Amino acid sequence: MAIARYTRTAMALHWIIAALIALNVFLALTWDFYPDAGVRPAINLHKSIGITVLALAIMRVLWRLTHRPPALPPHHRGWEKVTAHAVHILLYGILFGLPITGWIMDSAYKDAPTHPMYWFGIFEWPRLPTVLALDPATKTMIHDSFAQVHGNLGLLLYFLVFLHIAGALKHQWIDRDRELMRMWPGRAGTKY
Repeated sequence: MAIARYTRTAMALHWIIAALIALNVFLALTWDFYPDAGVRPAINLHKSIGITVLALAIMRVLWRLTHRPPALPPHHRGWEKVTAHAVHILLYGILFGLPITGWIMDSAYKDAPTHPMYWFGIFEWPRLPTVLALDPATKTMIHDSFAQVHGNLGLLLYFLVFLHIAGALKHQWIDRDRELMRMWPGRAGTKY
């Protein structure tokens, strides 16, 4: 039986974003263990990856608006379809929320004016001028507030990724829907 699949572009964006997010989570969870000289490069890499994820998320939304995704199989239960759509919408929100809160937090960093941020060391990435122009006390409050939001979104990301993977594996291995083939690169059914 042929499977309706996502386009190659949608698959590429999905897996590239997933890999970048996994790397960013790894960096965030491990930089406390790096020697002092390694912490700042890890944080800078984390920021560059975050900005890249934001750009790719914009591309992914634009692609999705112009390329209809394959429909879920008709035999999926109503609650499964609602849960799948809700998790996807929340994941899209996270793809924007994490980089934007990180960018605001970075712009409010007390040393931001004297420590420029470079996208993968190639060119300077701008801070948000409205945040940079705030007084030091307000910037500290914004930095700390958005750091908390950024951390909470990270925790929500873990939960949503767990639901996303658990749902895909349930349909693949328990329901035998070949669900993974819808988003897995290579030849496995019809291209939608």
